[in-house]
Amino acid sequence: MGTFLRALTLLTLSCLAEAKQKDFYSFKVVNSRGRLVSLEKYRGSVSLVVNVASECGYTDEHYKDLQQLQKDFGPFHFNVLAFPCNQFGQQEPGSDKEIDSFVRRVYGVSFPIFSKIAVVGIGANNAYKYLVEASRKEPTWNFWKYLIDTDGKVVDAWGPDVSVKEIRPRIADMVRKLIIKRKEEL
Repeated sequence: MGTFLRALTLLTLSCLAEAKQKDFYSFKVVNSRGRLVSLEKYRGSVSLVVNVASECGYTDEHYKDLQQLQKDFGPFHFNVLAFPCNQFGQQEPGSDKEIDSFVRRVYGVSFPIFSKIAVVGIGANNAYKYLVEASRKEPTWNFWKYLIDTDGKVVDAWGPDVSVKEIRPRIADMVRKLIIKRKEEL
């Protein structure tokens, strides 16, 4: 039994060490249409990861500004990655299909919408666990925003009281540097 416990402990430590070596783009998630998606496809671009909700006081302003960011900077150098969440005020009650339809119809959203997830607590999605651990900032409401660099590392995080317009200059600077770097590599 002692050997088994030692082996189990080593396996657990190994898994924990592996998790710490990961970056955001190393995770796989499910999109709003039920398909498994590797976030690896976004490596090399800047991303803004947001836990979204359709019935929140922040919904209108955030969705409009997030779509404007996607329109201005995406999809080759930048992407908004939206993760619906119903944990805060039960403000995202719809199904994945209903959420996807609503945001595309009302806000003209063109950025990726993923399947509804938990972002905090025991059942939190692993990608969000990484974001919280890396930033040391845990969502306490809807529309938390995590800025991710081209290598999948968390640059910064903001709560819903910080508008997308306030962080736009930071995103624009990162995208500008990425474009210059890519031109230099040609």
